[in-house]
Amino acid sequence: MVHPDTSTLQLEEAEASHPACVLVFNANDPSGAGGLSGDVTAIASVGAHALPIMTGSYARDTAEIFDHFPLEEEAVSEQARVILEDVPVQVIKVGFVGSPENLSAIAEIATDYADIPLVAYMPNLSWWNEVQIDLYLDAFRELVLPQTTVLVGNHSTLWRWLLPDWSSEKSPTARDIARAAHELGVPYTLVTGIPLPDQFIDNVLASPQSIVGNEKFERFEAVFSGAGDTLSAALAALLASGTDLSEAFKEALSYLDRCLDSGFRPGMGNVLPDRLFWAQPESDDDEAAQEGPDVLQGFDIPTHETKH
Repeated sequence: MVHPDTSTLQLEEAEASHPACVLVFNANDPSGAGGLSGDVTAIASVGAHALPIMTGSYARDTAEIFDHFPLEEEAVSEQARVILEDVPVQVIKVGFVGSPENLSAIAEIATDYADIPLVAYMPNLSWWNEVQIDLYLDAFRELVLPQTTVLVGNHSTLWRWLLPDWSSEKSPTARDIARAAHELGVPYTLVTGIPLPDQFIDNVLASPQSIVGNEKFERFEAVFSGAGDTLSAALAALLASGTDLSEAFKEALSYLDRCLDSGFRPGMGNVLPDRLFWAQPESDDDEAAQEGPDVLQGFDIPTHETKH
């Protein structure tokens, strides 16, 4: 009888216990509001491991987006395929990828790995050129939505994209939007920011047949950047870790709520979610941290004597 050696058993145990992996397609965001940095932080914060695929980069600050520079589709595809051949991936998350060509490359990869669930987030693209917006949305609709397991987006954004001919005086419900998405191949749609009376908003996970779950929150007075990326990344990570969809929906929204509640303003623009709110020191520690000499006690910092 052949017995596996100790090192083999230890390796198998380590592989079984390591965090679930999420393949993330998104742009670099220099402000840290969203994009890849936001995805990686949110995914790690809820216990999974991000495999970030850069699709381009924003030129932006904490207040607004000025431009975007996409990578070539070959560069995007090669990044993803190399890591997919090495690491088992539990969920794919698609954010803003900058061009119809990149969407085509991602759709091809998703087709080749059709057994991996895909979470797609559609941000507000009003900062972009109208022609580019139309080309991007058309490509996303035709190429990515048929591969999508859960579509995430703001009520207003999804309404104008998926129901452009809506004529009723009443706003479409989450199920109306979910039905429109389902016609394009999406089984579940998470609609955020649905206005309610008394400064509340509703967030609804729906299928064409039913409401899977909904969570109401009081509207924050501050203007945030990066909330959608945070929510969709957390949802993808929780699903990758084996959490049931309805429970992952609730946990992801609870996580986002705490991120926003602890939000901060690093620059002169909008408030950003604190995705590592749980790692911040308590108030007593904050006071101690402000006492410079105590923090540096025991460290000899040499003077800068470099000659040029």
